[in-house]
Amino acid sequence: MNLDLAGHVVLVTGPAKGMGAAISLAFADEGCRLALVGRDTAAIVPVAAEAKERGADAIVIACDVTDATQCEAAVATACETFGRVDVLVNVAGGSGPIGKTGAQTTPQEFDEIVKLNMGGCFNTIRAVLPGMMARRSGKIVNVGGTFGLRGRAGRLAYSASKWGLRGITKSFALEAGPYNINVNCVAPGMVEGPRFREKVCADMAKTLGISVEEAATRHAADYALKRVSTDQDVANACLFLASDVSRQITGVDLPVDGGWAML
Repeated sequence: MNLDLAGHVVLVTGPAKGMGAAISLAFADEGCRLALVGRDTAAIVPVAAEAKERGADAIVIACDVTDATQCEAAVATACETFGRVDVLVNVAGGSGPIGKTGAQTTPQEFDEIVKLNMGGCFNTIRAVLPGMMARRSGKIVNVGGTFGLRGRAGRLAYSASKWGLRGITKSFALEAGPYNINVNCVAPGMVEGPRFREKVCADMAKTLGISVEEAATRHAADYALKRVSTDQDVANACLFLASDVSRQITGVDLPVDGGWAML
């Protein structure tokens, strides 16, 4: 895929594994320069190394996205290295308590996931916007989730945080639009990988007395396309929204779920 992204500076949060790694490497394949940001820098280093093997420039920056000051410092480091940040992709986030009702969820659990999934994106967007506004150019892609499009029993804290991220996306889209900055949200459904197999499917298999493979098949059956998304599906959506191919799209929630949330 050639989306004319070569040379663009892309800051990715949460790039160490899964979707974050796939997204980072997809931008590397487009010839982008990468600022890979996260708390566990040791886990990010292999992703940066692979990006370099694919011909991309990549740096690793230590940052806790829940700390606004660290986010500002991370953006400053990226700008010192590459001159600017053209694209921000917010992948960093957490799942919060799983299988707990809202009444069972503690205030601390609720606050922690909201601080990470909403506050982290708020902090990084605030940090990159001044530079983008000054250049009158920029793309911001937040990675949300389909539980932020449909409620989900047993996932109140996570669902609330992803609904809130939609509001952050839309408000920033309105405020940044006059500066030629697009702000959008990609909403993955279930994504094939270790967490899906070892946690989601394993839990269903245990509850229903079926195999993990049967549980995966049941999940796929819920979707119009009868298949579970991959990391690359999510990465492709991020590439699209980060490119000028999507120049007239802003403030949207783009489900990447094989047809579940919107059908």
